[in-house]
Amino acid sequence: MKIIEMKNVSKLYGDKGNTVRALDNVSFSVEQGEFIAIVGASGSGKSTLLNLLGGLDTPTSGRISIDNNNLAELNRNQLTVFRRRSIGFVFQNYSLLPILNAYDNIALPGVLDKGRHTNKKKIKGIMQDLGVWEKRDKYPNELSGGQQQRIAIARALSTTPALILADEPTGNLDSKNSMEVMLLLKHCSKLYNQTIIMVTHNEELAQMCDKIICIEDGKIKGEV
Repeated sequence: MKIIEMKNVSKLYGDKGNTVRALDNVSFSVEQGEFIAIVGASGSGKSTLLNLLGGLDTPTSGRISIDNNNLAELNRNQLTVFRRRSIGFVFQNYSLLPILNAYDNIALPGVLDKGRHTNKKKIKGIMQDLGVWEKRDKYPNELSGGQQQRIAIARALSTTPALILADEPTGNLDSKNSMEVMLLLKHCSKLYNQTIIMVTHNEELAQMCDKIICIEDGKIKGEV
């Protein structure tokens, strides 16, 4: 089943006198459970693509559908709810709240989503699967970088999202922790049939994904 369909998507920034075409007529689709790497040089359009898929920006033209939802048809409030329930984010800098312990950071998306109850059993199961259940009462400053990224991955999984977007998730980690986080992402993709799109500069990690999409000057130059 196709989770993502992007058709003829372009994104322009600036005015008529100084227009930057960040994405140029991009089309691709992703099946449920696929783990996709997006690679390309700085300024190639990787971050723009991720922002569009995350509903953080809107395309100038074209259509983006995620889990049978046309993002262009959602108003601002609907888009906010959709992001909270259907898209998990994993960032390079972890983006954990320092005033919350590990468990509460993971539970936060459910807490923010009024009308949905936090599934404590599920959160415990995810933390056990990722090997951080014993760290549940620790605060971010008491955890290593690799442990913080495990918590961030668990948080992204906590709402059973249709899609996880990972933006350079190993960028702040050494090679050992980078490999551990990558193996965890692959494990989660298979265990939960979780669709993941990851932007990375690391060719070795990209080769571990199901598919690699190469972007150059805002265009898809190939899929491997």
